[in-house]
Amino acid sequence: MKHISILVPESVVLDSITAPRYLFTAVNDFLAAAGKPPMFDVHLVGLSKEVRLHGGLFSVHPDTLVSDVEKTDLILVPALTGDLRAALDLNKDFLPWMRAQHARGAEVASLCIGAFLLASSGLLDGKKCSTHWLFAHDFRRMFPAVTLVTDRIVTEERRIFTSGGANSYWNLLLYLVEKYTDRAMAILAAKFFAIEIDRNNQSAFMMFNGQKGHEDEPIRQAQTFIEDNVAEKIVVDDLAVRFAIGRRNFERRFKKATNNTPVEYIQRVKIEAAKKGLESGRKNVNEVMYDVGYSDVKTFRAVFKKVTGLSPAEYKNKYNLAAFTPHLETISPGS
Repeated sequence: MKHISILVPESVVLDSITAPRYLFTAVNDFLAAAGKPPMFDVHLVGLSKEVRLHGGLFSVHPDTLVSDVEKTDLILVPALTGDLRAALDLNKDFLPWMRAQHARGAEVASLCIGAFLLASSGLLDGKKCSTHWLFAHDFRRMFPAVTLVTDRIVTEERRIFTSGGANSYWNLLLYLVEKYTDRAMAILAAKFFAIEIDRNNQSAFMMFNGQKGHEDEPIRQAQTFIEDNVAEKIVVDDLAVRFAIGRRNFERRFKKATNNTPVEYIQRVKIEAAKKGLESGRKNVNEVMYDVGYSDVKTFRAVFKKVTGLSPAEYKNKYNLAAFTPHLETISPGS
């Protein structure tokens, strides 16, 4: 039987505690219904006997304290909320225990921005990691020794697992269920909880908001110029001349300031504008393509899919209200 320790930190997202507990205990129920023994011994583990959340609206009473857990097989680090630096300071006493358990063979998995607490332990240094795309800049700034992969929903490396943003942690939980049981059980759990299994890319959910929290004013002006001229064909050489910086130096400074090359930034800005056009308007894919400065369908489709994980047509069908409305109209008010 796998001993699972779900941490109960201060400043935690309550659902990211209750959801994994529910999932793993439900799998035990599925096994029992099939006449099989339970697989998971699930415990809520805290630093104190009571953790008050959301201004005292909720209280969680952990099953046990970290000091009483001598050995565990899997540690789940739930998502944090609020001021992240303050939350990390409040929960720093988890870190030595996490490191010690991992050294004894435990696996560790973070859900969403629980990756910040996991990274604080040092266990992610030199490894790939996913987290919520909205916090990517903060994560890179705070943990430069970790390789952040913002498009991934699930990462696994040397007994360390991480998940992407918000409810995508359900995909990591299913991944762990399959790892510890089998594919059939993961499919059963996916059907029971109505989760799309094997979804491992969160690119379609990402909203690009160029990193401007830096001190390089000419680069910030270049970012604004790109964003204000989304319909134009923008060339890196022209940007370098416009802001009186040598091409190589401009590229170096741009990458350092934004975590994107100038070409990547131009593409991301244009594709973000295209996404909005496909989501809210009635223009077809070609019309949106021209609106954001592309003239070659093949190039536009390739860049769009690289950024979002979907083709422009797939994205429009998935997120455009007009495309979705016919499905709604098939359901009459009296049905």
